[in-house]
Amino acid sequence: MDARQVQRYFVAVMAKHLPPSASTLRLLDLDGSSGEMLADLRADLRSFHLEPASLISSAIKPNSVDAVVAYDIDLNDTVLRRLLAALRPGGRLIALQSSGSVSEEHPRLLTENGYIRILVEPALDGLGVLLRGEKPHLTADTVERVQSVARADEDALGLEQYRGRYLHLLIQQYPNKPAWKLTSSDTITWRAVAIERAKSPVLLVFSSLPKAVGFMQPIVLAGRLADINKVGKFRRATAAAWAWDAILNPTLTSLASARFTAVEIDPATAEAPDE
Repeated sequence: MDARQVQRYFVAVMAKHLPPSASTLRLLDLDGSSGEMLADLRADLRSFHLEPASLISSAIKPNSVDAVVAYDIDLNDTVLRRLLAALRPGGRLIALQSSGSVSEEHPRLLTENGYIRILVEPALDGLGVLLRGEKPHLTADTVERVQSVARADEDALGLEQYRGRYLHLLIQQYPNKPAWKLTSSDTITWRAVAIERAKSPVLLVFSSLPKAVGFMQPIVLAGRLADINKVGKFRRATAAAWAWDAILNPTLTSLASARFTAVEIDPATAEAPDE
């Protein structure tokens, strides 16, 4: 197995640690090849490459990047601090070293340079080291944290204006059990949140996971919606076959007097979650 094939296995591990994003995830690739490999796994990525030596002189804007990936890159104090400035609040650094083993030095290095929610573990079957750290949020309010990412996508769009690859629905799953409690006798059904209209229900559709959660949190807290236990992700081509009209990224204000309902959606048509 050549070095590039080995890297692909490790990059698949990094993909599992990408943060929740708006409809497009802005990715900084430090090694020059991980971004391309990740794009094969995640169609919503917009990646660009900068070598670590170029970080100091580059015009990269503060708070402009959702995630940084680094494969076999030396992460010294200077590089880590520059990356922290580039990440948005809640953005993640995901680094993978293909050799070596976990040591106390790894979390110490990230902590001393301002990262939080640090994870350091063997990368793949005991091989290599995965390091993950986040830029601190500006607020302790969980709702506001989600909203800060959701604001990257516009509100109240028409589907014809939307250029993203995926759409998200608020789902009531029955039975409401975690995956490990489901048995072969359980029949999973999904009902997607919609609003009542005279001729036919209208689906509420969202451009990203944070956009869906950002809408759901306040409306559930207000007691207007209940039993939402999943966000389903669907390809645009799948959505084109739906029998219902849809509203993309509705606002709470626009639905102040709406009556909510739900329509059945086939869970087999959804994509596997990746955030």
